Amino acid sequence: MKKLLALLIIPILILSGCGVKSTSPATSATEPLTSVTLMLDWTPNTNHTGLFVAQEKGYFSKEGLDVEFIQPSSSGNVEQLVAAGKSDFGVSHQEQVTTARANDVPILSLAAILQHNTSGFASPTSKNIKNAKDFEGKTYGGWGLPSEDAILKALMENEKADFSKIKMVNIGEADQLISLTKDIDLTWIFYGWTGKEAELRKQTLDMLWLKDVDPALDFYTPVLITSEKMTQSQPAVIRHFIQAVSDGYQYAIQNPQEAAEILIKHAPEANPDLIRSSQTWLSPQYQADAPQWGIQKSAVWEGYAKWLVERDLLQKMIDPAKAFTNDFLPKS
Repeated sequence: MKKLLALLIIPILILSGCGVKSTSPATSATEPLTSVTLMLDWTPNTNHTGLFVAQEKGYFSKEGLDVEFIQPSSSGNVEQLVAAGKSDFGVSHQEQVTTARANDVPILSLAAILQHNTSGFASPTSKNIKNAKDFEGKTYGGWGLPSEDAILKALMENEKADFSKIKMVNIGEADQLISLTKDIDLTWIFYGWTGKEAELRKQTLDMLWLKDVDPALDFYTPVLITSEKMTQSQPAVIRHFIQAVSDGYQYAIQNPQEAAEILIKHAPEANPDLIRSSQTWLSPQYQADAPQWGIQKSAVWEGYAKWLVERDLLQKMIDPAKAFTNDFLPKS
């Protein structure tokens, strides 16, 4: 999951030609299932649990769908491939969708997998880093991306701190938690995965949550996406897909232990104890304080985009109404 953070605010190339399936979901058990594809953003993890539950429990087939899960491709990122019709659906993040829309890439978010941003800056408790002002004189370990510099600079300036006083180090694929014991003072993590891994390692961390630093940074990450063309030509397919996915996440919310075991079956390379711990922590975060799983607010999309534009991190303001929709969520 660490690689997800390396994708923040990376400009997305515009691709054209969005091919989609022409069939509709089956309406009875005797009709063939409609085949659709879903591209993940990273290797299977607890952000994806509801998707694998939907597959394992037969929620997709109940909705007339045969869903093929696709691992991230080296030939392009999820947003590019969904826009180009290489995958019907994808797991993305509000950060990437916002950048895509600013570049006129025809994708949109269908549902928020998590209601709040569970990422932030982690540091050993011994470093006593409580706010962005405390970043001064410290060493940050990341991927050497311009976006990281820009985000850190913006947060430090908000605290009237001097960005020139933080040392930026590229740790690449190094283990973040090990690096925190050796070469760096802080790094950017998703707590639901890396934070829970730290707990298993008995490594105590302080967290500076992005959502607490600035309300505009409490964005949706991750989200489910599709192409504009898919919404126009196959709305019924999308509606059935989102119904099944919603059922999958509802199951994971209500049955975290059982859901974790389902994910373990589909993530044989991951640490089962980490999946179980992560799932227990993350299941309540899927819906959190929202009235319904998956629902998105225009204010969240608008606030984050404005935050980027005001700091010259986004070339133009986006239209939130074109970046997301709640129209395909199950009706209560």
